[in-house]
Amino acid sequence: MAPWNPQWRTDTFAELNRPLSQVVGAPTAKILSTRLRLNTVGDLMRHLPRRYLSGTENSSLADLPVGEDVAVMAMVDQVRQAGSPPRRRLEVTLTDGSGTLGVTFFGKQHMVDYWHKQLAKGSRGIFVGKVGTFMDRPQLTHPDFVIIDESGKVIGKANQKAMVQQVSRSGLVGIYPATAKMPTWEIGETVQLVHAQMGIQGEPLPSWVLQEEGLMGFDEALVQAHQPVSREHAQAAADRLLFDEALQMQLTMAYRRHDNAHFRAAPLAGVEGGLLDAFDQRLPFTLTEGQRQVGDEVFAAMSTSSPMQRLLQGEVGSGKTLVALRAMLRAVDSGKQAVLLAPTEVLATQHLESIKAQLGDLVAGRTLGAPEGATEIVLLTGSMSAVARRNAMLKIASGEAGLVVGTHALLGDKVSFADLGLVIVDEQHRFGVEQRAVLNQKAEMRPHVLVMTATPIPRSVAMTVFGDLEVSTLSELPAGRQEVQTNLVSATVHPTWVDRAWERIREEVAEGRQAFVVCPRIDAKDADAFVSEDSLPPSATVTDLTEDLRHGALAGVRVESLHGRMPSDEKDDVMRRFAAGEVDVLVATTVIEVGVDVPNATVMVVMDADRFGVSQLHQLRGRIGRGGNAGLCLLVTSAAPESTAMQRLRAVEATRDGFQLAELDLAQRREGNVLGASQSGGRSALRLLRVIEHADLIAHCRDVAERLVAEDPDRVNPYLADMVTQTELLAAGEWLEKA
Repeated sequence: MAPWNPQWRTDTFAELNRPLSQVVGAPTAKILSTRLRLNTVGDLMRHLPRRYLSGTENSSLADLPVGEDVAVMAMVDQVRQAGSPPRRRLEVTLTDGSGTLGVTFFGKQHMVDYWHKQLAKGSRGIFVGKVGTFMDRPQLTHPDFVIIDESGKVIGKANQKAMVQQVSRSGLVGIYPATAKMPTWEIGETVQLVHAQMGIQGEPLPSWVLQEEGLMGFDEALVQAHQPVSREHAQAAADRLLFDEALQMQLTMAYRRHDNAHFRAAPLAGVEGGLLDAFDQRLPFTLTEGQRQVGDEVFAAMSTSSPMQRLLQGEVGSGKTLVALRAMLRAVDSGKQAVLLAPTEVLATQHLESIKAQLGDLVAGRTLGAPEGATEIVLLTGSMSAVARRNAMLKIASGEAGLVVGTHALLGDKVSFADLGLVIVDEQHRFGVEQRAVLNQKAEMRPHVLVMTATPIPRSVAMTVFGDLEVSTLSELPAGRQEVQTNLVSATVHPTWVDRAWERIREEVAEGRQAFVVCPRIDAKDADAFVSEDSLPPSATVTDLTEDLRHGALAGVRVESLHGRMPSDEKDDVMRRFAAGEVDVLVATTVIEVGVDVPNATVMVVMDADRFGVSQLHQLRGRIGRGGNAGLCLLVTSAAPESTAMQRLRAVEATRDGFQLAELDLAQRREGNVLGASQSGGRSALRLLRVIEHADLIAHCRDVAERLVAEDPDRVNPYLADMVTQTELLAAGEWLEKA
């Protein structure tokens, strides 16, 4: 599918979506993109300071986080020179009036004299650097600094021009989320440069919204967010930009609900004694209470003339596919076709074989001996031969195939359905919103839609991201589901345990079973994501580790690699061979989160597990223990024992409750990445909205959005139209970020 290039109806949104590379130059744009995920003018303008420092007040020096960049306003309490030439040093003690912080500068005598002159006892300044330790006490080494007088005027500096300019410009200094290659002062300077080129922007919101909500104007908010005249102005600006994000999201959902209400669907009431009843009678087990309840919810929604728009979420192994299959049979019993759309060819093929095995002669079509009412099931994928593809398309177009399983190939222009009644989308976050819309257009009346995800979604996220869908949840696991034990492996505290992890894989392979090894990066050229500690070594890569294992710890074992930059046919071939048992160990990136079901896989080793999000780790370990043997997931990490990253990993180790972990993941996430694009960059996600913290605002904006849609149901207002387009653009890559 070609990339979606929206046409903006307003200059404001066109400017906000202008690539930074067109404004600040390629080198700066590259740093902003790879390090801070800032790709457009709008991204940068919504990259707000974490806090603001004032020249009239000191910062608290208590509990400064070791290993993190800080900016503090403090007074010089003591200063002295030490050391022997040529390596002299200046030792400074800062104070906030109660606590102290050591600061050290190293250099030749003339530099030490210069710093000594700037940092006179009693002077006050802003100091920016990474907190280290010396003699078990926090310390800054070679921080950037400016010394200011009581009015906020710069009277001394560490030769940091950009820093001086930012401090001189305003009584309040914004401290931005930054990176070593782009410190806070340079970000502030870049913001000023970009904003100057933007010019005056139009106001996207109707006047009644501004008045009722007491909001600052959009153009003023862009100024006050970065160069506020007071903390109150800075807060009002942040509130305005936050409101815009929440409203934009809810406006999109409101228009979807409005649009959907005008469409009709064929009620799928089913029949007594049909395929569904025959299937239920053949089941070798009893449906769980959750499967029965959710099934009833889905059937009730399918029985109306309004198109069902429902999200089915549940843990890996909770039985979502069974619920979906029963819904598909009800559609066929109602004289309609049902489609199951899978994210990969391997998973589509596995779905086909699984459904055939479960239905038996119920999908024998018109063959001799088939029971009355039997239908046919066909597969349609991109790699099929021309003859097989044409035959499948003929059966779909004629209605001979009541059940259709496939990949995005089903979205092709040449695929037509005889009478499409139900669309099931497996792993919703792998399909963009426009892809879902394409299938909706393939029926004269709108089909009912059921989207499934194994990623547990907190209620607050469901309301935000899936606001156009009703939600059903399968929370209990069927009887017989094997336990997956999760253990932390500290590569720094117990380095020999990593060797034991490879031995454990060898033992499982010797028993005829298989294993996954997951790496954060494909190769050494890829940037490390989510690194919270500078002391951490570079994370493992698929290419390097595959070779190391083949010639080292797993020599003689059939080891293959899998990652997102491989051609599709190669990826599918590797997954097919792994599923067939022709590969013992698969070294991969997170492409294995969905897309392959290997019941024989019992062990997973996640390298540098601290580089993955909590929900992502939970989703990954759902790949093992799916057969008759228990699973073992080993989380290898070099994170410090008391770090936040280690706390996250301990939470994953302690519980299998995906919904509990999803809430934890959401609460710990620094960025509100709910819609976001994939980790490889591309389109950016929500910048300010935190769906737990701002749940009340989201609910309120839902009401405001409903009023806006009632006023302008056809999106005549170009700003409202662009707000919807903006949200659709954010969602076009993936629905859920695995941060």
